[in-house]
Amino acid sequence: MALQDKYQELITAATASAVNNLQVREQDGVLYIDGEAPDGKTKDMLWAVYDKLDPNFLSGDLVMNINVAVSAPVTRAKVTTERSNLNIRKGPGTDQPIVGKAAHHEVVTVVSQSSDLWWLIRTADGEEGYAYAQYLTPES
Repeated sequence: MALQDKYQELITAATASAVNNLQVREQDGVLYIDGEAPDGKTKDMLWAVYDKLDPNFLSGDLVMNINVAVSAPVTRAKVTTERSNLNIRKGPGTDQPIVGKAAHHEVVTVVSQSSDLWWLIRTADGEEGYAYAQYLTPES
């Protein structure tokens, strides 16, 4: 089965959700889906579709790089861990792969607060993903 066939439901959902600059390409046995979601809810929905097609993301044959357009007033938050860096994850949950880290006391952009537990953030280096909201303190 071709990867685009395997993940057709995800591609269709991205198209129907008005993901901007949607690009789908296959290279070296991996399907890449890139683009910009209009909001955090859309990104969450795409991750849910992906998880349905590949439970727990075990296949390793898809890289979904969908960032979220910041359309609301940008909110800044400070990483308030005790001493360590804050994990940034692909999706909302500790079962999601770590895609980066935010340093202790680093100020990040809060892209979406669609959940009380997990916020979608972006670092100054452009790393985007979900962080546990308990360790983020909004800046005034």
